[in-house]
Amino acid sequence: MRIWVVDNGSQWTHREWRVLRYLKQDTQMVDNKTPVQDLLAADLDGVLLSGGAPRVGVDGELGACGDYLDQLNVPILGICAGHQFMARHFGGDASPGKRPEFGQVEMTIAEHDDILKDVPSPTMVWASHHDEVSKLPPDFKVLASSEDCPVQVMRHKTRPLFGMSYHPEVEHTQAGVTMFKNFIRICEEHKAKR
Repeated sequence: MRIWVVDNGSQWTHREWRVLRYLKQDTQMVDNKTPVQDLLAADLDGVLLSGGAPRVGVDGELGACGDYLDQLNVPILGICAGHQFMARHFGGDASPGKRPEFGQVEMTIAEHDDILKDVPSPTMVWASHHDEVSKLPPDFKVLASSEDCPVQVMRHKTRPLFGMSYHPEVEHTQAGVTMFKNFIRICEEHKAKR
């Protein structure tokens, strides 16, 4: 699978790339200002929108990420700021959480959708965010939550678009590699239907 990682400025973007490499995927990191035409020309099977600098998912645009969400017909996984941006882009919102989450957080799964297949509930995930998705976008549903973050994982009801508030790429997220494997499988299944 050819799955590219869009770098939104997170300190952990390289870890997302490394996990995909570890799982033997054809991957590379690209700047979030890369024109969507370049991604279309690359014939990608999936895209990962990385986290970003503090508040970027709430206060700022993430380069051409809106174009990627609108024009790429591949599965897309938004992580942290990428998740917040996805929510805002599709008519939801992100704002400061009542209690910021830093470190390991217990997450409860409401629905074991494809992205959370074989992930135990509850499970520990590694969070690092002041902000959270505060309004779910239309056509999305919540898959998992924690005590202080009601939208830990979301997905579009008909398109293969997923968002995670936490960081599955770090070792402190207990089933993080499983989540990456699930995303790869989603990309494989989507490619088979094209």
